[in-house]
Amino acid sequence: MSEVIVVGSGIAGLIAAIETSRKYAVTLITKAELSESNTRYAQGGIAAALFEDDSVAEHVADTLRAGAGLSSKSVVEVLCSEGPARVRDLIRLGVAFDQHNGELARGLEAAHSRPRVLHAGGDATGFAIESALVHTIRATGNITILEHTFVKDLILHDGRVVGVEILDATGNPRSLSADAVILASGGAGQLYLHTTNPAVATGDGIAIALRAGAELADLEFYQFHPTTLAVPGNFLISEALRGDGAVLLDAEGHRFMKAVHPGAELAPRDVVARSIAEQMAAQNGAPVFLDASALGADFLKERFPTIDAACRTYGFDWASQPVPVTPAAHYWMGGVRTDEWGRTSLPGLFAVGEVACTGVHGANRLASNSLLESLVFAWRCASLLSNDDFSGKAWPVFTDEATVLPLQQEVGSATPVDRKALQTLMWEAVGIYREESVLLRAAKQLCLWKPNGTTASDYETANLLDLSRVMVAAASMRQESRGAHWRNDFPETSPNFHHHQYFRREGSAR
Repeated sequence: MSEVIVVGSGIAGLIAAIETSRKYAVTLITKAELSESNTRYAQGGIAAALFEDDSVAEHVADTLRAGAGLSSKSVVEVLCSEGPARVRDLIRLGVAFDQHNGELARGLEAAHSRPRVLHAGGDATGFAIESALVHTIRATGNITILEHTFVKDLILHDGRVVGVEILDATGNPRSLSADAVILASGGAGQLYLHTTNPAVATGDGIAIALRAGAELADLEFYQFHPTTLAVPGNFLISEALRGDGAVLLDAEGHRFMKAVHPGAELAPRDVVARSIAEQMAAQNGAPVFLDASALGADFLKERFPTIDAACRTYGFDWASQPVPVTPAAHYWMGGVRTDEWGRTSLPGLFAVGEVACTGVHGANRLASNSLLESLVFAWRCASLLSNDDFSGKAWPVFTDEATVLPLQQEVGSATPVDRKALQTLMWEAVGIYREESVLLRAAKQLCLWKPNGTTASDYETANLLDLSRVMVAAASMRQESRGAHWRNDFPETSPNFHHHQYFRREGSAR
């Protein structure tokens, strides 16, 4: 029987494992416990055109508009047209989305032309999805689960991925073989000092794919969520709150987004995040405020119970007064380059979810499309594998030439990298604003650090160092402002950069 390894236990990994196990023996590897992933913390919901007053075409148009000219229309059409059926599949798997008057409840989020975002448990959508899928996984007999297991690298033979090198739960190195490996290991929010991402989001899948020679794409595009509580840990304040009527205020209590964009608080995320950053700069770094008091205490507690509890934990009575908010790193549009079936440039290697770059999000992700993308393309990947596509004969040959990007080498006097220092550097150099002089200084500093140690945590930090180097290079090369990538020295969008940037490691073959 063929063997498939799935790396990661968010929605993408769990769906890939469940669907692939219908035909193959599956080993599901996760570096923490099974239920710990970015999915678990998703508040807002999952977008899909499920309602009579909505359409796939409108969802496609909203997604393309948010992507600032770089979303792949054909792949967006796959996402939006297959999304409704996949959401219904989630319901069949036990996800209990919230209802209103006997019908699915839905919310409005930024840059959506219609309310189409489903939620569960008010603002605990990710937890509800994760819980239902973990229950299904536990009840599936053809899946071996390896928790607290770190995937260190991919194993290649004759240019094909044939397995993974791991550190098992006791810290011992082992090798596992497979006919196919599906990366579903999530994003890399831990690149940044301020992030909404959990500690496990260290970009391991993207880093091991890079080292193996896989092509990466759109690395310069990182989305910053506009509203997190201005407290240690940057607790996420869902965009759905603004969709229900909460407004942003400056330090003097004045609403400022109406003068910035016609969508005001529901402008695209990059616009809102930059506007908040600019307002904070004008206030000598003081946070802005999110005012949800007009929604009422009962509504806030029922609709947003997770945020309500967090606000009270931090001492904020958000039903009667505004709460301080600030942007934080949230979602990487870039990742391992894939086609619409999850195939990467390396035979035998698939990628789904945030680790992948399908071309759906372009330069700026539309709110609540991330869970949908994970769901749709994990299902498609499993469907392709069900047709025995292990040979590599139908493997995609990407026609756009990838830039050969040498991994920056540290100098002879390099010192061991400190993760906090790395995160601080990335926040300052490749945060909401970028410019050439700062990027050049960052590139030089990154060469003065080297990885150190052989624990899983050490390997995570080494992965973050590799990814920092390629992200800085990508941000330097894109000399324009587009979507989530803003260059102070190139503030206009340029037709010369109306294309994706693809990268592969020096010495790797196509």
